[in-house]
Amino acid sequence: MARKCGCGGKMIELSSKTPEGVNYRYFRCEKCGEEIVNMEQLHDVAEKYRELKKYNAKLSKWGQSIGLRIPKELVYKYNFKDDEEVTIIPEETGIKVIPA
Repeated sequence: MARKCGCGGKMIELSSKTPEGVNYRYFRCEKCGEEIVNMEQLHDVAEKYRELKKYNAKLSKWGQSIGLRIPKELVYKYNFKDDEEVTIIPEETGIKVIPA
């Protein structure tokens, strides 16, 4: 069944890429140009972004504490400096590390 826009135009399915190279599908009205992404398409893109943005880090024993090694890509991206303090926020499923 063909999708219809609120203006009455026909919605055609197209595909594109995000700047990071994640492919996604969307619909555009042939009449008014309105573009929409349905929830299934949005969830697919979100899952691809989660995989794309996933980093692994190593934990090491430092005295009585545990140290977290931050991958160099993230060091550059967030401009972390050696000996700099960060804010650590406990969350339900993990922690958030924020430059101070």
